[in-house]
Amino acid sequence: MDSTPHSFQPELEYAFTISIELAGLHWIRPSARGDARAAIYAANGTVEGPRLNGEVIPMSGGDFPLQRPNGVIDFDARYLLKADDGAVIYLQNRGYRWARTPEIAAKMARNEDVSTDDYYMRVTPQFDAPEGPHEWLTKHVFVGVAEKIPNANRIHYFVVL
Repeated sequence: MDSTPHSFQPELEYAFTISIELAGLHWIRPSARGDARAAIYAANGTVEGPRLNGEVIPMSGGDFPLQRPNGVIDFDARYLLKADDGAVIYLQNRGYRWARTPEIAAKMARNEDVSTDDYYMRVTPQFDAPEGPHEWLTKHVFVGVAEKIPNANRIHYFVVL
């Protein structure tokens, strides 16, 4: 197999990390659209990195994931960020998480700590930011690589160049 990169293969540049604490979990079981639907709120968090710093505005939104019968979790998270300069930025994350084994899935369902090698968790965010210094967020595609931490998520965002 040829391992030569495709001539259009994009480069990624690390932009920032969002660490977010989650609270108030509610379930809809069974859901008409999947195995279960959850609602969990963005309690608070931080934004840190070379391209953006600030905080998650407490209780400004949350995630409403659909858990499919095959164990894949389909994310739909929406909440607000506040940059260090006071700008308010809307974030919507769509993505997927799945465990590599049923045993790991069970540990994650119990909110236990697992290794990042034990699951796949990726998101594709979109931002709505005011004109000015944060407008760049609205002009780029991003990929987020996420870590599941008990009662929290940490998502590392990369700009697709």
